[in-house]
Amino acid sequence: MSPFGATILGCLGPRLTAQERGFFATANPFGFILFNRNLEDTEQIRALCADLRDCVGRDAPIFIDQEGGRVQRLRPPLAREWSAPLDLCQALGPSASRAMYLRYQIIASELRGLGIDGNCAPLVDVARPDTHPVLRNRCYGEDTDTVVKIARAVADGCMRGGVLPVIKHMPGHGLGTLDSHHELPHVSAPRDILDTVDFAAFAALADQPLGMTGHLVFQAIDDRPATISPVIIDLIRSQIGFDGLLMTDDLSMKALGGSFHARARAAISAGCDVILHCNGDMNEMRPVVEAAGTLSERGQIRAQRALNLRKPAPTLDIDALEDEFQGLVSQTA
Repeated sequence: MSPFGATILGCLGPRLTAQERGFFATANPFGFILFNRNLEDTEQIRALCADLRDCVGRDAPIFIDQEGGRVQRLRPPLAREWSAPLDLCQALGPSASRAMYLRYQIIASELRGLGIDGNCAPLVDVARPDTHPVLRNRCYGEDTDTVVKIARAVADGCMRGGVLPVIKHMPGHGLGTLDSHHELPHVSAPRDILDTVDFAAFAALADQPLGMTGHLVFQAIDDRPATISPVIIDLIRSQIGFDGLLMTDDLSMKALGGSFHARARAAISAGCDVILHCNGDMNEMRPVVEAAGTLSERGQIRAQRALNLRKPAPTLDIDALEDEFQGLVSQTA
């Protein structure tokens, strides 16, 4: 088998155009990602997933952001509505990890029913009082131990439901006070805080198969954003100990400057395995695909190792999962 393209790509609408089909067939991305613009109804989503896989001639992974709260691409009637993670976890206290384990099994079942087998969760970012609102209520807690316990439960729930989890945003976005969709956050915290809080949380989840970088600068370590910093990527690999497939956060976010070719090339050169590009804009995807090339030999091993963990969708007792979940939630009412 030829190496996968070192990309995960989005498409523009709910159905592929002839141009997209040809482009994806040539680019051979490792996988695809879906957003609201791609989602109409159950049959359309299943057909789109099948068409995307048909383009590359294999069972490519298809990802989505289905966290709950503000960041969930699938909503009723396509999937259940979920509260923001931090709100739920703080309300549930010691029961939060069990509730999130149940919740993400249900989410996984919903995703697999549509043909989607990757979820960009859990967040392993440790929230602070001044964490930017775009991220804060997506987090699970304000201390490392809480975040680790709940993030592990989320990852396990995804895997139990046959969906590959993606830990994010490495090596930690909780100290970011700007929205990296629009600006580049700079973190001024000293190295000891980073090591014992933010980086330690990801180290505890380093066995996961897939991870995503964050676009922010850690001033105590490097003046380049983590996604394009060889120093930070080496820290993710060595100190944090993560040897899974490392994808960038969306390369079209405004936190990163320069051309799309330059962004992709810098991320690959820094040590990221895969470039994530989400908006389906062909004028942006072409230079990204060109700059990213194919997965490195090590990246190919990591990619295949992740895919080997992907299991057929299990038969889950959703009613029982929901009953237990609602029982936990009702205790806080």
